[in-house]
Amino acid sequence: MIIANLIGGLGNQMFQYATGRAVAHRHNVPLLLDASGFAHYELRRYELDELSIQARVATEDDLARAGIKPKAPTLLNRAKKALGIDRAPNLLKEASFTYDPRIEQVTPPAYLDGYWQSERYFSGIADLLRQEFMLASPLDAANERIATQIREAGPNAVSLHIRRGDYVSNPHTAQYHGVCSLDYYRAAVEHVAARIAAPRFFVFSDDHAWVTENFKLEHPVVLVDVNGADRGVCDMALMKACRHHIIANSSFSWWGAWLNPHADKIVVAPQRWFSGASNDTTDLIPTSWVRL
Repeated sequence: MIIANLIGGLGNQMFQYATGRAVAHRHNVPLLLDASGFAHYELRRYELDELSIQARVATEDDLARAGIKPKAPTLLNRAKKALGIDRAPNLLKEASFTYDPRIEQVTPPAYLDGYWQSERYFSGIADLLRQEFMLASPLDAANERIATQIREAGPNAVSLHIRRGDYVSNPHTAQYHGVCSLDYYRAAVEHVAARIAAPRFFVFSDDHAWVTENFKLEHPVVLVDVNGADRGVCDMALMKACRHHIIANSSFSWWGAWLNPHADKIVVAPQRWFSGASNDTTDLIPTSWVRL
């Protein structure tokens, strides 16, 4: 079997699942998900159970057989992890933010630990992932009304994601990630509007009040405000239903754009993904997307 370690928000969990699924699919073995880290992770919760994934959460017995010992994130345990002490057998830990070619030599049983933020890890099973990342349950009435508007807009529907939340409220996260500027969004809107007749923008955000107060466009806009923080999967389902995308520096809207199967889609991404980090994002953004 292949076990994928999960941590972070929905977008991160999807990258981790997708990479594990690709390795498991290549070897025709089951994929298990190590969600034990969420027991001590207050920022996010496990969310993949709301999608049609083909994997189950590993039990304590599964992890024990694989040599994994779930531990609280104490300073001592973090130091042991950094030093490779109590290292799980057959562990592949992501080496850097760029594509790690060692993934190609992984054979089961194996434990994958990383964020794996590049489609290069799983592009070979793109169609499979687009099926498995569909909602496990139908949209409710409020979301279906938005979905109808997106369908009516057809090729003119553009999702636009403004990520704020902990990118603003958490000092460490704010320094590390930063938020996309209004100048970026203006340039992205101009880029899309120059290529699409009568675009209609569906704006997604975790800070609807800020968007209402500060974000103005000279184009038709629908503020998608029917979902709270615990219904991100619904926002993503609506996002991917749009024909074109303006994403934030966020794995959440990365997936909203990537899951759209249309070959002629326009996707605009920020040139600078991190504010206070020097990670090489060469492999993060697909070559067909535009960076501004």
